[in-house]
Amino acid sequence: MAEAHQAVGFRPSMTSDGAEVELSAPVLQEIYLSGLRSWKRHLSRFWNDFLTGVFPASPLSWLFLFSAIQLAWFLQLDPSLGLMEKIKELLPDWGGQHHRLRGILAAALFASCLWGALIFTLHVALRLLLSYHGWLLEPHGAMSSPTKTWLALVRIFSGRKTMLFSYQRSLPRQPVPSVQDTVRKYLESVRPILSDEDFDWTSVLAQEFLRLQASLLQWYLQLKSWWASNYVSDWWEEFVYLRSRHSLMVNSNYYMMDFLYVTPTPVQAARAGNAVHALLLYRHRLNRQEILPTLLMGMRPLCSAQYEKIFNTTRIPGIPKDHIRHLRDSRHVAVFHRGRFFRVGTHSQSGLLSPRALEQQFQRILDDPSPACPQEEHLAALTAAPRDVWAQVRSSLKIQAEDALEAVEGAAFFVSLDSEPAGLTREDPAASLDAYARALLAGRGHDRWFDKSFTLIVFSNGKLGLSVEHSWADCPISGHMWEFTLATECFQLGYSADGHCKGHPEPSLPQPQRLHWDLPEKIRLSISLALRGAKTLSGNIDCHVFPFSHFGKSFIKRCHLSSDSFIQVALQLAHFREPQRRALFRLAVEKHQALLKAAMSGQGVDRHLFALYIVSQFLHLRSPFLDQVHSEQWPLATSQIPVQQIHLFDVHNYPDYVSSGGGFGPADDHGYGVSYIFMGDDTITFHISSKKSSTKTDSHRLGQHIEDALLDVASLFQDGQRPKPRCRGLQEEDSGHRGGSLPCHRRGSRAPTKSTNF
Repeated sequence: MAEAHQAVGFRPSMTSDGAEVELSAPVLQEIYLSGLRSWKRHLSRFWNDFLTGVFPASPLSWLFLFSAIQLAWFLQLDPSLGLMEKIKELLPDWGGQHHRLRGILAAALFASCLWGALIFTLHVALRLLLSYHGWLLEPHGAMSSPTKTWLALVRIFSGRKTMLFSYQRSLPRQPVPSVQDTVRKYLESVRPILSDEDFDWTSVLAQEFLRLQASLLQWYLQLKSWWASNYVSDWWEEFVYLRSRHSLMVNSNYYMMDFLYVTPTPVQAARAGNAVHALLLYRHRLNRQEILPTLLMGMRPLCSAQYEKIFNTTRIPGIPKDHIRHLRDSRHVAVFHRGRFFRVGTHSQSGLLSPRALEQQFQRILDDPSPACPQEEHLAALTAAPRDVWAQVRSSLKIQAEDALEAVEGAAFFVSLDSEPAGLTREDPAASLDAYARALLAGRGHDRWFDKSFTLIVFSNGKLGLSVEHSWADCPISGHMWEFTLATECFQLGYSADGHCKGHPEPSLPQPQRLHWDLPEKIRLSISLALRGAKTLSGNIDCHVFPFSHFGKSFIKRCHLSSDSFIQVALQLAHFREPQRRALFRLAVEKHQALLKAAMSGQGVDRHLFALYIVSQFLHLRSPFLDQVHSEQWPLATSQIPVQQIHLFDVHNYPDYVSSGGGFGPADDHGYGVSYIFMGDDTITFHISSKKSSTKTDSHRLGQHIEDALLDVASLFQDGQRPKPRCRGLQEEDSGHRGGSLPCHRRGSRAPTKSTNF
């Protein structure tokens, strides 16, 4: 999603003012440090691995093995073939009366060694099994005998009770693709968008790269892949995110929306209470590793490392790069309302506060009439400033207001109680959704703490949303958390008839703690400048959201096509406005699916080329081909929001109670950011963003083209007939209940804000 913008502007050898800098660490030293970081992560998870049952074994299996050895010894059998006697000889002689104790210790040591060897064997076997990718290449819906055998073996070696980090030690290393294959795929991907002359020149540069620099750069990547578990992830995090000097707002963060058509309660404090409680329940499950690991296509486990930093995490600005600060625990949230900051405890002596108690605390903040102190109202605009500026100001702020800053940065997450309503409205459905997206992505530039891993935004009419900082994890991680939150706060926690959280208030709870900031004059000037820049950036973003209800995933499946590939190719059609025929469209979908599967198995293009470029910078080895690759602009950046926990929602009986996804900023000043989510079987919601300052883009115009392209493609598969939209009942946002319905609307009913020719 939002990493597209950072990757486009990525320049590891440039400072924010464009000056050349030297990368101080030699490449071998950097590879050594990458491996060291990787091994430290492994060691830090050792205790987690033990608590998860030394997966796929369990602590009880050690006890069973030890008991079996003791029983065999009692029956005068020696399963160790003499090893236990040798172990006894090595143990200290404590006298005759302790002879039996030495035997027990010898049996325990032998059982531990045998148990460890068995676990190691299981890990190696499971890692070898998970290295198999042949199942990805099989047609959708078909499974060969070898794949069935492979899947059965994976399930056998995986054990019965998997937990979040169960597979971490058994996951294979990220493979380094063949450099020849990567260059070939790259040339194949750019061929349709380059002129013959430009493509010939690019091909010449590519061949020169393969002949002169590729083998050396590839050797270093191979070395790193054997030393570290992933040859690219730490460099991607550092150079694409943490070294970026741009504002996080719009450029890096992304947003996630509430239910589209319903709001469970219009009471702002109640919705905040249930949502915060649900988020903390998710954190509790995360700490206990009760979240199941994500399986790729339901078959192959994915790495769960990014889950570790969802909560208690802040991106700290620095020069020349930021760093991520993660705390083991935090028992409060930081709350912003009408320019004031509060610290709200989330636990009492008896444990996690109830939703009703949290509602009470948030209502106290909403009812607090005290005004914001001078410049305090706009303080958070600093987190939207360029990172070098914020890093310098934060150094002074840490001295002048250390306690308040620590309360915000050390919080489990940030909560913004917005003074304005948001969401779908009867009067202008299209415009209200666009404003909702813009409020989540940028707000007013000073009412979100963009450094926090995520900000929970609760609007005055009870609508929810998230603004997520991108460096700590990818969208599926926060999306998984958000699905759990919406389902839990709505279906499990629920609300009383009057819209409040269930339960009773706790009058004895202390008042929320107001945070006080001592801001010197030089910081106040920086706040004013940061606010001006944030408002300019926020005002330049053009967001457009529309639900496409003519058809959804079920229709695409009936066409025997991949739903994601179907949409991706349709987006290309909408962007370039080319006519397509059915056979060509099917061919394009199949090609996209093949490229997607290659990326899933670690054979993608962009990360490999990125890592090769990093090595070339460390070696000060200039490659015109790699320079050209990383100077390209991305006019269309797209992403699907995956629905991962469909079991939490009853999409058939309650089709409106599903997340409407989220969006991100454009990757280029003259480009688009497009994300989409399949809402049940019959609706697709699109989120489009662009820059108002561009004369080449218009989010609403692209939305119209997307709708036309989808209808044109659908007509290819049903005798030229375009599907008709399904009418939906839309909730009146001021009622808070599934009451009066709004008429079915078409997104195109709103005139574009500006006219642009594609």
